[in-house]
Amino acid sequence: MQQLRDVAVVVGEGVSAFEFAVACEVFGVDRSDDGVPAVDFAVCSAGPGPLRSTQGFSLIADHRLDRLTTADLVLVTPSKPDLGPGGEELTAQLWAAVARGARVVSLCSAAFTLARAGLLDGRRATTHHMYAARLAAEFPRVRVLPDVLYVEDGPIATSAGTAAAADLCLHLVRAAHGTAAAMTVARRMVVPPHRDGGQAQYVQAPVRPVRDRTLQAAMAWAGEHLHEQIDVERWSRQATMSTRSFARRFLAETGATPHQWLVEQRVALARLLLEEGDEGVDQVARRCGFGSAAALRQQFARLVGTTPTGYRRAFRGSPPRPDVARPTIAVPRRAAESSDGFRPVTSAG
Repeated sequence: MQQLRDVAVVVGEGVSAFEFAVACEVFGVDRSDDGVPAVDFAVCSAGPGPLRSTQGFSLIADHRLDRLTTADLVLVTPSKPDLGPGGEELTAQLWAAVARGARVVSLCSAAFTLARAGLLDGRRATTHHMYAARLAAEFPRVRVLPDVLYVEDGPIATSAGTAAAADLCLHLVRAAHGTAAAMTVARRMVVPPHRDGGQAQYVQAPVRPVRDRTLQAAMAWAGEHLHEQIDVERWSRQATMSTRSFARRFLAETGATPHQWLVEQRVALARLLLEEGDEGVDQVARRCGFGSAAALRQQFARLVGTTPTGYRRAFRGSPPRPDVARPTIAVPRRAAESSDGFRPVTSAG
């Protein structure tokens, strides 16, 4: 993700105060004295307002939607269910932003705004768990993942309900400016820089959790043996199924083949190791079960869009001095649930 220099937040009638405040707190406060790069931050609306919030106050935005034309990041906050006045202009501006390489993000139920604009067609997305079923029903071309904190699918990112807006916004800071900047912002907000479950929640597209407990156990087993060679025959035995039944049920439950899911899990683990450890790419590849650095690079580039070395550089900054002791990494055996019941994202799809 490129450096963020220009951030615009879109508000509409019925704006939700919390998600709007998260966007303002993360991106609208100048923390350059603390080493966090400052951004040009703007609050935008289709009309001059005032806009009535769901919490009983009114808001007047200083900018109209034409302000989005220069934004590197466009954040859309929850508002009324429809696009409302200015909907066609907002749709055009959001599509133009994606076309020029900007990131477009929805917070909580603002996923409906992106869906109505067509931006989520063929993509994975999430929203507040209360609205996930409705989003899936109204927009069948959107693959709705109801049990994750946030999802990135290409240039589009969506967050789950309320506090997950902070999780996604901090991730965007981290992706653009590095871990230290995200830690500084989180510390000022007095929130954790990420939820329990480690860096695995910072991957681009998670796989939906499964209902089949036998399959769930087999997937957990695979997650604990990523460093080993795993073939479908060996894997299916963990689920006490034939290979054909295992592959068919796996695809039906997750939307991915066993091989795709395994590669995604291994790339997710590689990201964690690259972010938190100092092992070379060859060692990371072996620990993730790729067998060679070349195989890791190929899959990493396909799923993440960069090289392992480039990814580490973006998230870690300069490499540590050789005289500094390397940390010991304890890779979680399985992702933990957060306190509000959301499952951290656990794979890159």
